[in-house]
Amino acid sequence: MRRREFITLLGGAAAWPLIARAQEPAMPTIGVLGTASALAWSKWTDAFVQRLRALGWIEGRTVAIEYRWAEGRSERYAEIAAEFVRLKVDVIVTSGGAVAAVKQATATIPIVFAVANDPLGSGLVASLSRPGGNVTGLSAQQSDLVSKRLELLREVVPGFRQLAIMANVGYPAAVLEMDEVQGTARTFGFEVAKLEIRRPEDIAPAFEALKGPAEVLYVCSDPLVNANRIRINTLALVARLPTSYANREYVDAGGLMSYGPNFADLFRRSAELVDKVLRGTKPADIPVEQPTKFELVINLKTAKALGLDVPPMLLARADEVIE
Repeated sequence: MRRREFITLLGGAAAWPLIARAQEPAMPTIGVLGTASALAWSKWTDAFVQRLRALGWIEGRTVAIEYRWAEGRSERYAEIAAEFVRLKVDVIVTSGGAVAAVKQATATIPIVFAVANDPLGSGLVASLSRPGGNVTGLSAQQSDLVSKRLELLREVVPGFRQLAIMANVGYPAAVLEMDEVQGTARTFGFEVAKLEIRRPEDIAPAFEALKGPAEVLYVCSDPLVNANRIRINTLALVARLPTSYANREYVDAGGLMSYGPNFADLFRRSAELVDKVLRGTKPADIPVEQPTKFELVINLKTAKALGLDVPPMLLARADEVIE
């Protein structure tokens, strides 16, 4: 073989791996729009990634994940959504509060919400069984659990009559929940005071404006409240107000009690919906799923600080007691 032909052949062989790599399909990309901080979502994203791995989607090897954090600022949703559209991600994962902004940014990229308080009532989907459009996910059923949370509060604070409700009135799902709490409270014969907030700066003044003799505080969930849960719990403790929440992360941060779906489980299950999307199923054909795991969590340390004696039978029913 002539020397020139040998060099040409050798050069072509060296290029084969490069050609093969160039022909490999690009990894699909998941865009995660976190409505709060990375720390606040850490347990949930861990559950999401672990389930993806079990389904064959290994971060950095078979799938790429781009994380963006709104830090409880709803004005960031549209900005992050637009960035994901520019990046041409294959699916966007977020929670209910940000879905409307993402829907406005794209009608083609699939959207999976890991948690949404009332996806049907807030107009995120056309129906639970046939979502339509490019959106599907998991409902948290927050409004459906209001009565149960109030009953649990009555077990810890027997005979209370004055209920305060804190809600971010700039967050539609929180307004729906607040209305449900107010209506249910009236059927129980409670007097109601509303603490309406829109920004972190509104939280302390809302407590200061609470002139009436409120005995307990029901806090409606949303990203703003989640990002400021330690501050809310501190102010509630100073005001001697037992607090009720939707999920355990608030109780881990010093709240008294929570009853609601296990959010880590919802994020784990959202990975299964993402798997379906990445394998070609349209979101319109994936029914919105309901929670299957609910948990009661009680912070006994907070109860003692408030001078409350939690009934032993209630402690026995709790899924976790924080001491």
